[in-house]
Amino acid sequence: MKKISIIVPVYNEEANVEKLHSEIKSVCEAQRYLYEIIFVDDGSSDATFKILKSLSPVIVIRFRKNFGQTAAMDAGFKKARYDYIITMDGDGQNDPNDIPKLIEHLEETECDVVSGWRKHRKDTFMKKFISRGANVLRKVLINDGIHDSGCSLKLYRKDCFERLTIYGEMHRFIPALLKIQGFKISEIVVNHRPRTAGKTKYNMSRTIKGFIDMLSVWFWNKYAVRPLHLLGGIGFFFIFLSIVSGSITLLYYFQGGKMASTPLPLMTAFFFLGGIQFFISGLLADIMVKDYYETTKNRPYIIKEVFE
Repeated sequence: MKKISIIVPVYNEEANVEKLHSEIKSVCEAQRYLYEIIFVDDGSSDATFKILKSLSPVIVIRFRKNFGQTAAMDAGFKKARYDYIITMDGDGQNDPNDIPKLIEHLEETECDVVSGWRKHRKDTFMKKFISRGANVLRKVLINDGIHDSGCSLKLYRKDCFERLTIYGEMHRFIPALLKIQGFKISEIVVNHRPRTAGKTKYNMSRTIKGFIDMLSVWFWNKYAVRPLHLLGGIGFFFIFLSIVSGSITLLYYFQGGKMASTPLPLMTAFFFLGGIQFFISGLLADIMVKDYYETTKNRPYIIKEVFE
């Protein structure tokens, strides 16, 4: 018997949660799964929590306020008990009927993560345009090997999250973070349905935050273990520029030039001091990274209550 945990973050989705729960339950019972459905109410201000409490079987994690989809997923990951963990959006656009296909693909390929690919998206033109632009940047910076990192419908093995805590808007980049740790990532095409009720929660602010977090993932992929390689490299480059600038300054001086008439001495001092500062920052970052790997991070959210 396959054991699965389904995690669904929701925020003001009173018109969708009951139907979605029914669909998930029908699929799991038809496939004879041992399952749990975990809804994470991300501080909803409507009747979402009231409706969720009336459903069965269900586990509801309720936040005190809106902390974001990433925090909601992280809370669900830490609550999940079973071997396979499935995530999906609470707006009904992900199709629960794709769950058996995700599991079958994971077991056939012996991978650790199966990511859904919304090849035929049912979204507005602007939303698809922004998503495609973000995918281009993602491939350039982190190249996690999948087409659609923004698709919430994903399947993970539970051990993927033994050492992973996500924050910000990092939920889009979980496959990339796991790939950095050596997990095997795969992808299949899934059904994507149009939103029939409620309002989308995506906006420009989330897009900007997602881009910033993308840069963070790029940094962790390249320099997480030794940030000195990045900051120290920049520091040595600045010191090299100071040597070049200083040499030109001396040559200019010995040719009779007046130091007051050229910015070269200031440039030399700026590049040299800037290089030293970058190098020292790299050493300090190295110390902080070592401390990071030896301590446990605090969770960036507060749970008000857990209802089962």
